[in-house]
Parts: sequence; C-alpha cells; structure tokens
Amino acid sequence: MPLDEAPQNGYMDVPSGKLAAVVTYLEMRTFPEPLHDEADGASEFQLRHVARPELEWYRSLYRAVGENWLWSSRLAKDDADLLAIVRHPAVDVHALTHKGRDRGILELDRRRFPEIELAFFGVAPELVGRGAGRFLIGRAVELARSFKPDRFWLHTCTLDHPKAIGFYRQAGFTAYRRAVQILDDPRVAGYLPRTAGPQVPIL
Repeated sequence: MPLDEAPQNGYMDVPSGKLAAVVTYLEMRTFPEPLHDEADGASEFQLRHVARPELEWYRSLYRAVGENWLWSSRLAKDDADLLAIVRHPAVDVHALTHKGRDRGILELDRRRFPEIELAFFGVAPELVGRGAGRFLIGRAVELARSFKPDRFWLHTCTLDHPKAIGFYRQAGFTAYRRAVQILDDPRVAGYLPRTAGPQVPIL
C-alpha cells in the first residue's frame, strides 16, 4: 500500500499464522569513541571472523541467538541463496566466542557501500546481561568505522529484546524511520519449534 494511502490511525486485523511488528530503523553517521577499554584484552569474550561459513554452523548459531526473538528470515532461505549471502565478499560474518563456544553473531553487510548494514547482531540467552552485547557492539562499531562508510545502519523491531532500541541508542545510533511489518509466523511455517518465543502467542 502506498504511504499516502496508508491509514493514519486505527487498527488492522492480523491474519492467523502471521505476526505484526513495529520496525525501527537506526543509523550512525558520526562514530563515537570505542565503547571498551584498550586494557580489556583479558575479556572473557572474543570475536572471530568466519571467512567461509558452513551452513550447518551458521544456521545453528543463528537459531541459538535468535530463536527467542523469532528470527527466521535466514532459516527460510535454501542452501544456494543463503550461501550466496554469507559467503559474499562484502558480507562479514563474525562469531562471539565464550569459553571456546560460539555464542553470538555479528554480521556486517557492505554490499551497498558506502553504507554498511548491521544485518544481524545478538548473543545467546545465557549471555544476556553479562556484558557480551556491549563487547559485541563495540567491536561492530570499530569494524564498520574501519571501512569509512557514510553511514552505519540497522533495524530492530518489537519482536526483539525490549531493551534493544535503548541499547542501540546508547551505542550511538539515532532512530530515523518506523514501519509496520506483517510476516509469516515462523513457528506456524515450521522454521522454528512452536515453543520458540513464548512471549508472543501463536494465533
């Protein structure tokens, strides 16, 4: 529906098997100082670049990080389409490691440079609130800054962690756009178990 024809106020029914989310877009045009201390080399978290991700590994980590928040866009892609993205030379996939295990994902998409998108970002549930997110966003900003983009941007939505927008704003991002998204419920579509995202009821 064209923007000028969209209803300005009121309610719209969401069909069974679908989800509705309010999407907020945020951007960074001026990069802040690093969010971590230079002396934090002894951090319990590390970041490693995965040059040629294997699909089994990628999907497993994607699920570990995003299942609670009903991430599904990458699960809906077939092998060829997903490989074309995650092994593209302008897509940088990184894993946050903790105690030798990959427990977070950071994915930068430079295919529309001089813009860079923070395509996927998150940590596994057991690391939420333990500084892993702060460590990871600091590394994300540093990596993006190293390419000297015109802007660094992302989008999050109301299916994500309730503190996500505040977290990104604290990191230096500014909100600039909002949209409503209607999408297939990945639990109904079979991409995620029906127990995923229990905070969002299945209709």
